[in-house]
Amino acid sequence: MNLFLPLIPILPILAGTFIALAGMRLPRRISSLVASGAVAGSFVASLCAFFQYRSPASLDLFRWLAAFDLEAPFSLYFDPLAAVMCLMVTFVSGIILVYSHAYMSGEGDYARFFSLMSLFVGSMLLLVLAGNLPLLFLGWEGVGFCSYGLIGFWYREEQNADAGRKAFLVTRIGDMAFGVAIFWLFFLCGTLSINEINGMAALLPAGVVTAVGFLLLGGAMGKSAQMPLMVWLPDAMAGPTPVSALIHAATMVTAGVYLLIRFFPLVGLSAEACAAIAVTGGITAFYAASCALVQRDLKRILAYSTMSQIGYMMLGVGCGALTAATFHLLVHSFYKSLLFLGAGCVISALHHEQDIFRMGGLRKSLSGVYWPFLAGAACLAGLPLTGGFFSKDSILAAVFARGGVLYGSLYFLALVTALLTVVYTFRMVYVVFHGEGHVGAGTSRLMAGVLIPLALLGLFGELINLPEYLGMGSWLGTFFLPLTPAGHAGLSPALELALQALAAVVALAGLAFAHRRYAGDRWRNRPEFIAPKLADFLQNGWYFDALYRTLFVRPFERGAGFLSRWVEKELAIGGPDRVAEFTARGGELLGRWSGGRISPYLFSFAAGAALLLGYLVWSVF
Repeated sequence: MNLFLPLIPILPILAGTFIALAGMRLPRRISSLVASGAVAGSFVASLCAFFQYRSPASLDLFRWLAAFDLEAPFSLYFDPLAAVMCLMVTFVSGIILVYSHAYMSGEGDYARFFSLMSLFVGSMLLLVLAGNLPLLFLGWEGVGFCSYGLIGFWYREEQNADAGRKAFLVTRIGDMAFGVAIFWLFFLCGTLSINEINGMAALLPAGVVTAVGFLLLGGAMGKSAQMPLMVWLPDAMAGPTPVSALIHAATMVTAGVYLLIRFFPLVGLSAEACAAIAVTGGITAFYAASCALVQRDLKRILAYSTMSQIGYMMLGVGCGALTAATFHLLVHSFYKSLLFLGAGCVISALHHEQDIFRMGGLRKSLSGVYWPFLAGAACLAGLPLTGGFFSKDSILAAVFARGGVLYGSLYFLALVTALLTVVYTFRMVYVVFHGEGHVGAGTSRLMAGVLIPLALLGLFGELINLPEYLGMGSWLGTFFLPLTPAGHAGLSPALELALQALAAVVALAGLAFAHRRYAGDRWRNRPEFIAPKLADFLQNGWYFDALYRTLFVRPFERGAGFLSRWVEKELAIGGPDRVAEFTARGGELLGRWSGGRISPYLFSFAAGAALLLGYLVWSVF
């Protein structure tokens, strides 16, 4: 395992560096082949490390940071969480890069795109495998930088560049909280090793654990686009579709969930921190699902759905259901990458049209895309017997098992969110693919072909974590047993079946409503089924962007305008100019008194004599 472990993050990082330095001098195809080959090699290395895994292991590659009490070697840590995350990241990213080979074939800046994509994957793998906080933060900031470059990839259009900057700035708020947590943990524990910090967690004061838990949650809010730091994710659709798939399925937005799971031995000691995580996830899941109900842009619907599904994962983490949260994270990565790549096929076939109400009737002309997309939609909606149904239900069961008013309310909110999810998902499917409308121009076989394995993994993803009442064993649950919190409450088989039946009824009810409202061309006379003012409210994301602009952006702009106009221009620049002008005028005035004319001299003499006489008189009396 020690042989393969370093190759997992290093291969994509080396590939990205090579493409950045030499990609412009090489044929276009070489860049995509190098990037895809490196990630494929990373996947093979992950498989080899997985099959050789026996127990958690740490590997120190070389000395990195060392000064006085601070010591942080370049250390990689491999355990069940890292193993499944590496397999998921490399597999899904590899498929996305293969897809990108065809999708980006007609675009410029080919080398820049594949360089950033490779570095993106490498940074995420470094984050996952990091054995200490500085290395984890390096990967954390690496995915932030690469997302900035990829979201604003078409930076020549101002709105795309703005979207990249917005993502970078909003996530920095969360990163600041995470950075404070790193320094505080080092001050408290005297070490930067993640395992050692988790081991010392029980020795820390309860208030400190809660405060650190809130700081870690702040970091996760930024990266995983959870309320209130969620406003960057819908605008992140400005990047190419493969970028959206990579961000939403395999890399950036899953980083916050991973962070909280990795530090759950610390965070889980605080009931307040766990409750805050659960509440954040539950409210975000509902918020994003409500916004997705009325979106017209195909990619924005999927963006809000990602935000909502990440909310479910956060809800699971807050309830201590780490296996359920990871299970949903894995299955979500399969069907969400499928949906984004399928959306890319649709957008490409319609010459970059993204408004779903300008689509329709694509089921026949894009049948190779429709059926895998339908499978992904079924998983997202959580229809019975799909992987998405079992993974989402495992989180709902964990929330129900916690009991109490808070978690009971969150369970009800999660059920309502599940209903909304079915409605907006099949609204999207019916409007885009059914009824009368456009005839797609067709899509690349390569682009359509990569959807099939993702569809199969999404539909049958439950096989990695079958319910216990089936008596067939839960592979993921057994594999994650060392990470499962002690005393985690379970449900009886009968109650678990009853909850699954309730979730199935909710899903089928939502499907029936969506079919009745959007099947065929029934929606054309009235596209939305809710009041126009409420639709505008949801379309604009509850006006959070406007609120933040009022509270933060406008005061900043006014303050900057004041500093620019009065401090910089009037004082810093205008002040020296006025001093110079005063000096020049004074010099001109003095120059007139020494121009060689007798009258100024006589006047000066008389004025001096008068002043002297006045002084003598004043001094005498």
